[in-house]
Amino acid sequence: MKTDFKFSNLLGTVYCKGNLLFSPDGTHLYSPVGNRVTVFDLVNNKSYTLPFAHRTNISQLGLTPRGNLLLTVDEDGQAILTNLPRRVVLYHFSFRSACTALAFSPSGRYFAVGLGRKTEVWHVPSTPDTNAEGELEFAPFVRYCHYAGHYDNVQHIEWSGDSRFFLTSSKDLTTRIWSLTTQENFQPTVLSGHKSAVVGAWFSKDQDVIYTVSKDGALFEWQYLKPPRRDGEESSEDESEDDEDDEDMRWRIAKRHYFHQNSTSLRCAAYHVASNMLVAGFSNGVFCLYEMPDFNMVHTLSISQSDIDHVSINSSGEWLAFGASKLGQLLVWEWQSESYILKQQGHFDSMNSLVYSPDGQRIITTADDGRVKVWDIESGFCIVTFTEHTSGVTACEFAKKGNVLFTSSLDGSVRAWDLVRYRNFRTFTAPTRLSFSCMAVDPSGEIVAAGSVDSFDIHIWSVQTGQLLDRLSGHEGPVSSLAFTPDGSSLISGSWDRTARIWSVFNRTQTSEPLQLQADVVSIAIRPDSEQLAISTLDGQLTFWSIADATQLAGVDGRRDVSGGRKITDRRTAANVAGTKSFSTIRYSTDGSCLLAGGRSKYICLYSVTTGVMLKKFTVSVNLSLSGTQEFLNSRKMTEAGAIDDLDMQGELSDREDRLDRSLPGSKRGGDASARHGMPEVRVSSVAFAPTGMAFCAASTEGLLVYSLDNTLPFDPFDLSMEITPASTLAVLRNERDYLKALVMAFRLNEAALLQHVFQEVPHQDIALVVDGVPTVYVARLLRFVAAQTEQSPHIEFCLLWIKALVDKHGAWLTANRGKLDVELRVVARAVGRMRDEIRRLADENVYTVDYLLDQAKAQKESHKATPAAILALGMSADGSSAIAETKSVKSAAAEHAGEVVVFDDGEDDDEDGWLAMED
Repeated sequence: MKTDFKFSNLLGTVYCKGNLLFSPDGTHLYSPVGNRVTVFDLVNNKSYTLPFAHRTNISQLGLTPRGNLLLTVDEDGQAILTNLPRRVVLYHFSFRSACTALAFSPSGRYFAVGLGRKTEVWHVPSTPDTNAEGELEFAPFVRYCHYAGHYDNVQHIEWSGDSRFFLTSSKDLTTRIWSLTTQENFQPTVLSGHKSAVVGAWFSKDQDVIYTVSKDGALFEWQYLKPPRRDGEESSEDESEDDEDDEDMRWRIAKRHYFHQNSTSLRCAAYHVASNMLVAGFSNGVFCLYEMPDFNMVHTLSISQSDIDHVSINSSGEWLAFGASKLGQLLVWEWQSESYILKQQGHFDSMNSLVYSPDGQRIITTADDGRVKVWDIESGFCIVTFTEHTSGVTACEFAKKGNVLFTSSLDGSVRAWDLVRYRNFRTFTAPTRLSFSCMAVDPSGEIVAAGSVDSFDIHIWSVQTGQLLDRLSGHEGPVSSLAFTPDGSSLISGSWDRTARIWSVFNRTQTSEPLQLQADVVSIAIRPDSEQLAISTLDGQLTFWSIADATQLAGVDGRRDVSGGRKITDRRTAANVAGTKSFSTIRYSTDGSCLLAGGRSKYICLYSVTTGVMLKKFTVSVNLSLSGTQEFLNSRKMTEAGAIDDLDMQGELSDREDRLDRSLPGSKRGGDASARHGMPEVRVSSVAFAPTGMAFCAASTEGLLVYSLDNTLPFDPFDLSMEITPASTLAVLRNERDYLKALVMAFRLNEAALLQHVFQEVPHQDIALVVDGVPTVYVARLLRFVAAQTEQSPHIEFCLLWIKALVDKHGAWLTANRGKLDVELRVVARAVGRMRDEIRRLADENVYTVDYLLDQAKAQKESHKATPAAILALGMSADGSSAIAETKSVKSAAAEHAGEVVVFDDGEDDDEDGWLAMED
């Protein structure tokens, strides 16, 4: 089995904290997800995660106007510059302090960053296409200027359209106007007048008006005006002459507007210059859309139950993106049509279990928030959420046949879900109120079993009737894990009483075989061939047992492997705390040769079953914002009252609304289900292998981590050649007769006429050989091209031979990548179906004509007259050779039966066409 799994995507979380960014064309949305960045393709409905990771959570994102460079800054001021088209990290840099605001100039030459009370402007690193002089850059980040003057943190930076000025908004209730270069008669200006922290400030399109928004819901419109006249003053000639001087001209408040959202505070705002639209998000989950400068309300909508932390507008002004960190919500709203473009929400509580669907295209996750979510692997989106459970969902499992999902919950129910109609069609409960902690489903899907921490019995139900069939008793402690063998012969349970039992559920005796262990059983896994059992215990041991003989085969000490990372509350080092570590979840690979194990650690271990050797160790996260990712702690953060990061600092926050604690006493689930007073701990609650064996998934604190094998070539060798031209392609086709090489060269040139010419030149007997040698990177394009040719080309059989060869030679690859080729496969199915319908219609139309001609042939045969009409009916020419009669010729022969003269074309370019006269 291959072990070179690499991180490929992050699901389960769509937004954590920070700002949202649209791409310059407005089709992609960049969202900070912990210490990573997820990109949402809003047009193609897909998402992917960039491969780099910060050491702490990301606080600011910045994108150049061209969209080729992405600058991300984390909470510690560490910045990463990334080339977006290639997804390659270019440079690491440190600003040496926390970054509170970030904005690129419209010219793309500078970017301004707010570092606490000060603001710095830096040169944007040039790229080869922008550096026309070809100068070398020895320092990609060069500071241009330093600005100071604010008395509190800078919260927002906005550039003017010509990149000459920029605005900085701060918590000190002021907004300041700065000049990038020295301007004549310009002095840095302070715009003061707000009674609360300024959230944002923007220039109008002509830069004659400045809009500022504060946290208390006040919107000020600033204009460059003279001082207003007092009542009773009259203008004189001298004053009119003095008015010509601009000494008294300065930025003044022209209008004041208020949003009037009672008992709420304004959390974020955004302004679209081209359309004069202003969007404001509030702490009650409501956003308002206004048309400036008249301050006309266009739209109001409640989109969340918690604060809206950030809002962004795309370049066209049609889409609005909102992020709510407390509930992990991300929404894109099209205000003109009043519809959602994107509406996603991850689990806002820790995930407990996950399972792949039988086809490997979806992942189902359950969490303590009582929700069951279905994630599409190809798009990365949550496609459906089930909320019927009223408490934490502890386990989930698929029936081997059909789209039926089973989940168990602490609310005392086991539910069966139909994933075709997306509904709960069966609910199983016990006679007494129990909290089910584990569950197993028979391979046939007829029996479901569940174990509880309240009772030591195992409950078994019938899926068809929903009735409780039996209660298996024998354990002396809570049941922690359940699993049916893949062949359906036995049920295996693990308990905290240090035993695992093998139950013969379908025998009349219903006997159980106990397996004695040295510690409490945490998790069990069964090999796909139903011959071996793996058990993880609380002391960090992995033991392998024979199910048939109930004997131990091997054992692995995994305490040192799972240990790693020191929690903020640990008094001992990571090396000395290994005795308390264990694997909380284990799974066999698809072929049964490897075992994947994870637990309360930042590591996932992959073991070989036969040798007991650890093959590879995967690091779940390097995010220092999580507890358990550091090997060594800073002793200065350890106080007499405990770790500083674990103390409740909510009452010392600067803003009043942030100091308020609205949660219920003694409960973390009050109004805010994600309220945490301590640092979250890195851990892996569940792991699972994909049915194809090409990927595995882990449910961790940061979300759903997908690791996959990249079995395709990173590039095609023809990419490196400069000699690929249409002339060389035709030369290869005609002279060398290398059809495969000519086809690949045509794909590289991507010219439709040349590609069709090469396609039609391939001999029909060589199609299978050519398709067998096509590189994998071109299979999808070839399938798409053949599907298009099938709908357009008259060469029906020729196209069907290509389709058959593609399915025969690349069937395994097509199956593994069915999600990526969904569109191409649908086009092929549509083309084949259309072809079948046309042939069937043609046959139905000509069936009576053919029967008539056959009857005429019999009649002519009886009269022993070999007339041309008989020859036509029999499909034979006069000289005995085969003649191909097209449909039109057959119809004309039938139509001319009334005695008219018909010309019979034998298909050759000669003048010897026969004349046929048919009498009544």
